Amino acid sequence: MKTIINALNKAFESRVRLGIMSALIVNDTLDFNNLKEYLEVTDGNLASHLKALEKEEYVAVTKSFIGRKPNTQYVVTKQGKQAFEEHITALEDLIKSQR
Repeated sequence: MKTIINALNKAFESRVRLGIMSALIVNDTLDFNNLKEYLEVTDGNLASHLKALEKEEYVAVTKSFIGRKPNTQYVVTKQGKQAFEEHITALEDLIKSQR
């Protein structure tokens, strides 16, 4: 039997990962610097969380150049969107069960 708490996705336990996914869900795509500014985190902290989400195949990365400057864009994958929606539903169910 799957309990409400077990329905929560461990990949989204971090507030930074929740922030990344939330920002990408509503913005379709964001670059590294915009995510960093929005979440107010360091380069290293953001990079490690993005890498973890990429490893789970929840986030896809596109690297390009704008002029001579590198630009890294992030987008939520179909799998990532589904997993995040299931996580949010599980959170809502957990809150409703406490009433």
